[in-house]
Amino acid sequence: MSNIPRLAEIIAAHAHMAGPTLPTLHAIQAEFGHIPAEAIQMIADSENRSRAEIHGVVTFYHDFREAPAGRHVVKVCRAEACQAMGGEAVAARVAARLGLDFGATSADGGVTLENVYCLGLCATAPSALIDDRLCGRLTEARVEKLLAGIER
Repeated sequence: MSNIPRLAEIIAAHAHMAGPTLPTLHAIQAEFGHIPAEAIQMIADSENRSRAEIHGVVTFYHDFREAPAGRHVVKVCRAEACQAMGGEAVAARVAARLGLDFGATSADGGVTLENVYCLGLCATAPSALIDDRLCGRLTEARVEKLLAGIER
């Protein structure tokens, strides 16, 4: 089934706004779980902008996806405060435990592993976001327990 009719509805619903690009992209991602390729040209046409401009926005902001994420999303903070508190060891443990590189989704679509640069939990570094659950004061042992609940 084509996404084009629904994409057109979403784009039209935001066309009245000043600077509709980000709200439109957020709405599309909320609906589809990612930004379908055909959406980029449709937004560009609607806003009288180039495809490259819209693609640049999609690729600049790390929360926009060009492909669907896994059923579970694990975001590990890689910012300075988390690094200073042992975050790189935690990040390596998460990647090893999941058997994934950062930016990858498991073959079965179960888990996506992503970098994030600050979750605002600097006082409880190192931290991660597992699905919608913020997790601070991570250790390699705590990572094992938290990830055990993720079904792949």
